[in-house]
This record gives sequence, C-alpha cells and structure tokens, in this order.
Amino acid sequence: MGFTLPVTLAIAALLAVLTFSYRQVIAAFSEGGGAYGVARRHLGRRASLVAAASLIIDYVLNVAVSVAAGTAALTSAFPELLPYTVWICLAVLAVITAVNHRGIAHSARLFVAPTAVYVGAILAVVAVGLLRDGPATAAPEAAAQAQDLRTVGVLLLLKAFANGCAALTGVEAIANAVPSFRRPRVRRAQRAEIALGGLLAVMLIGIALLIERFSIRPVPGATVLSQVTEAAVGHGAAFYVVQFATVVLLALAANTSFGGLPVLARLLARDNNLPHLFALRTERQVHRYGIGFLAGTAAALLVAAHGDMNALVPLFAIGVFVGFTLSQAGMVRHWLTTRSGPDGGRARGWRWRLALNGAGAVLTGAAAVVVAATKFTQGGWLILVALPATVLLMEWVHRSYGRIGERLGLGRVPAPPRPRRSLVVVPVGEVSSLTRQALSAALSLGDRVVAVRVVDPGDEAEGDGFVEAWERWAPGVELALVGGGRRGLAGPIVEYVRGVRERHVFVLIPEVEPEHVWQRVLQNQRGAVLAHALRRDTDSVVCRLRFRIAPQVAAPVPSAS
Repeated sequence: MGFTLPVTLAIAALLAVLTFSYRQVIAAFSEGGGAYGVARRHLGRRASLVAAASLIIDYVLNVAVSVAAGTAALTSAFPELLPYTVWICLAVLAVITAVNHRGIAHSARLFVAPTAVYVGAILAVVAVGLLRDGPATAAPEAAAQAQDLRTVGVLLLLKAFANGCAALTGVEAIANAVPSFRRPRVRRAQRAEIALGGLLAVMLIGIALLIERFSIRPVPGATVLSQVTEAAVGHGAAFYVVQFATVVLLALAANTSFGGLPVLARLLARDNNLPHLFALRTERQVHRYGIGFLAGTAAALLVAAHGDMNALVPLFAIGVFVGFTLSQAGMVRHWLTTRSGPDGGRARGWRWRLALNGAGAVLTGAAAVVVAATKFTQGGWLILVALPATVLLMEWVHRSYGRIGERLGLGRVPAPPRPRRSLVVVPVGEVSSLTRQALSAALSLGDRVVAVRVVDPGDEAEGDGFVEAWERWAPGVELALVGGGRRGLAGPIVEYVRGVRERHVFVLIPEVEPEHVWQRVLQNQRGAVLAHALRRDTDSVVCRLRFRIAPQVAAPVPSAS
C-alpha cells in the first residue's frame, strides 16, 4: 500500500504521454479512427486491422463493464435487486442505445449533467479531504491477510501498474471520433483531449493522496472510493451524492463507445474491411448498424457473464493497450517520414514529438504484455483468441469485396455501352385493367414484350377461354401459354425465361396494392414466390410492379326537390 502514490504518479505520467500523443493524432488524422488511421497509413494494412480489432473489442467491453459496474453499485445499495442483475443491465443498455439512436449530439447533451456532477463531486471530495487533519469517520477494520503478504518486487509493481492502467481506457476515444465534433473539429477535439487528461490525472492523484492520508485499506463489501469519500466528507448527504453520481456515471460511461465505435466501423466499411452497411447513416447522422452491433454484442456478454462485473474486468484493458502501442509506433513512423518542413528544411519540434511517441510506445507495449500475462488465467485468453479471430474476419470481408470488385471491373474504365435487344416478360392472370397497365409499362421498357400465362395441361377449356378473351381484347402483345400441372406457378415461368434467346430479360410482375392494410391477408402472395424463384434460378431483372387501388368514391345521392 505504501507504493500506491508512486505507482499512481507513474500512471499519471503515462496518461500525460498518451494525452499529448493523441492530441497530435487528432491533428494528423482528423478523419477519425485513432490508432486504426495511424497504423493504416504508417504501419501497413495488417497492423491497422490489429489496431481496429483491439479498439472494437475494447469498445464492446467498455459498454459491458460500465453497465455491469453501474448495476453492481446499485445492487450494493439495494440488495433486494440482486436477483434481477441481468435484467437491470439489459434495461440500462436499452436506454443508452435508444438515446444514441437519436444522435450523438442529443446523447451528449443528455449525459453532460450527471458527468459534471460526478467530476465536481470527486474534486470536492479531494479538496475537502486534503484540508482535513484526520478522517471524518473512523476507518473500518481491514481483514487480516497476512497469508497473502509477499515481498514487493519488480513483477508485483509491474502488475500493480498494469492493473491501474485500466483507468486510461477511453483516452483514445476522442481521437477515434473526431468527425463527431462540430467545426473546427480538430481544435475542439484537441481541447477535449487536454481537458480529459487533466481531469483524469487530478482525480487519480487526488484519490491516491487521500488513500495515503487516511490509510485506506481494502474492506469486503465497500469500495475504496466509498471509503475515501466517507473519510473526507463523513456519512451524510454529501456521501450519498457522491455514491449516486458514481452509480449513474458508471452506467453512462458506456456512451463513450457509442460515440467512437460507429465512426470506426464507418472507416472500416469504407476500406472494405467491414460490410458496407456500417457506413450508412440515418437522417439524424446516426450510424444505426454500428450502434446495433455494439448494443447486441454487449448484451450477449452481459447475459453470458450473468451481469457480473468481476467476470468482465480482467478482459478490459488488454485490447486497448495493443491499440495504444500501435498508435504510438505509427506516430514514430509519422515523425520520421514528415520531419522535413515545406521549405525542405527540418520541421520544428519533430524530435521531441518523436521522443514522446517513442517513450509512449515502449511504456504501453510493456503494459500490454504485463496485463495479458497477469490476466491470462482470469479470462484474458479470450481476448488473445478474439483479437486474431476479428482480424481474420475482417481479412475475409476484404477479400470478398476484392473478388466482387474484380468481377465488376471496379477501378477499370469499361467499354462504352451498346444498345442490345431486350425482352420483357409479363406474367398475366386474367384480362383486366391491371394487365393493361402492366403491358403499357412493359412496352415502354423493352424491344419485345411477351405475356406469359400458366395453364393446366389437363384443362384445355381454361386455356382456350383465355386465348379467346385475349384475341377479343387484341392488345398487340405476343401471348405465350406454358404448362403448369404439378410444377405450380414459378416452375413453368422460370423454365420459359431460361429458354428465351435474348440475353437481357426483364420480368415485370404486376401486383395489387390494396387500399387498406388489413386487405393484404386476402392476397395470394404469388408475386413474392415468383420473384424469389426468378432471382434464385435465372439472371433476369425482376421488378414487382405494384398498382394501388384508388379509394372508391360514393356516387352522389340525388335529393328531392
């Protein structure tokens, strides 16, 4: 316990290195992506995928851990809620997801008040505690743990340092989500990064000072922060304000991931490393699929861990330190390649920036190794498996898009388009106004139009009757009768389309759009069945042409004069 303050100061020093480093990342990679953007430009695609995978895993774990931690604080205050831990976790996650579906700016405005209350409360606890000569209340007795005492060596200090470094997760989130800021984005993001680093450093060092000052020791059933708060301000209203603010903020800390992961997923989708749907945004500028993936994955983790925070925390910091290390190494490469100024001379300040990022790469790399080694048996092996698995999945997506692009000739100038004869096939049922409108549309689309009618070979009267009706109508369109029998509707039409000589075939399937929604239960859904079969078994272009039934206007009733 005597090394609490020195270890915390070492963590704060690393925090300073990361804060100023990511401030440089924000300026150099304003499109966002953080470690992914840096590694992609300076370390190669494979390293960038490792950085992206580490960030994705960290974002998902951040949501799961934050929600579980907030729920744990709530169930500690109200033990009767303990059996409902998983349901409370899922409810909190659902609320945060719903808020983020309204937009990042909306969620930021909603969450700023509890965040400000928490920061103000912790700073007040530190200030009041430092002014006291002694604790406001007697510290609880710590359980005797003589059997766990050991000589303080380098490995134990490294483990303590690595465990404490979990507090640094989130420092990279601002650099990952620069496009979410208002203009001027870079300046606003850099200011936010400095504010984040400064507040976090003050709170970490302040709490460590109070731990030393009041001789706080681990006690079962009480968090260290609650003991520090009680020693500083007593067990009154201020104590409960801090505890409640902690509960709320732990739950809302998941919002960091909802701001960062969708932006990262958009960049990955743009580079063909994730499905392109992750790049889609709604009218509120919300990356709906990124938010949905994050919420679904975090929910699965919470259910698998039964909402137990202790089962998730050992996995928390491994991935983010991999991203830290790759980001710092990429910035070292950045300064080595861009050290020349615009006039051909040396750019000012590149040496100290290079030294800053180099030191950060060494420190975060050492922390990543120590965290992975010390947490391996506590579930850390899952991250060491999930990380390469995620990279392989993104590689598979990239190769798949590459094969599709090669077949489509993307990146090559195609030959000029040439007119070709086309055939339009219109499946028809009865002679009606629907048939007339469908044929009118078909005649405007193709060189040759054929109406296809499926008839039962065993019912010649049906076929003859339809041919007579067609000849009386005389629409000027070729009619083809195909036998159905046991093959139903789709089989004969698919066989006919596959047998035509034209290479370009369009199939227009006329359908009725009913006036009322409830009337859809009266439809036979033949259009959907036929469209599915044609898309599956032919190369034709299928269009389901819907014609809306106009509402019936009642005839005027004559009035008696």
